[in-house]
Amino acid sequence: MKYSLALLALLSVASLAASEGSSNTEVVPTPTTSTINVSCAGTNCTKEQVQDIQVPLVVQDDILEKNKSLLISVTGQGVAPMNTASPAQAYALAKRAATADAYRLIAEKVKGVRVEGQDLIQNMMVKRSTIRTSVTAMVRNANVVETTFKEGLCEVEMEITLAHSQFQQ
Repeated sequence: MKYSLALLALLSVASLAASEGSSNTEVVPTPTTSTINVSCAGTNCTKEQVQDIQVPLVVQDDILEKNKSLLISVTGQGVAPMNTASPAQAYALAKRAATADAYRLIAEKVKGVRVEGQDLIQNMMVKRSTIRTSVTAMVRNANVVETTFKEGLCEVEMEITLAHSQFQQ
């Protein structure tokens, strides 16, 4: 595990240096560093097996320019539960789930997704692998474009228009 993270960090630095060297246009990224703590997964770890790797990060320029707007369109999906009192209740619950899914998809596109992963390796084999994703955002002024309900599946198409002035500076 620690070797794969170290290799990934070195490859990303090498590819960054190669892409900067091959470009004729002058791009000045804002370099920052991030520390990745790599540790062993076993129970008998020594201090030499734990190390910190400094990885340079490149911050991209804004993709939302000052005088332009950006339209984001997503389709959320929700399934009706099997044990409902009526078809109307099934439709309402599936629509609510699809709307919540569409809001989540918009938040993921605007704010990004935090991904946390952990692998437990024993005897050179993966014993347990866990991945958690999360997103935290406030979504306002999203418009429902279309709602379809077919065979217990509800799809809600939602869109939002973003302008540079909506974000705090």
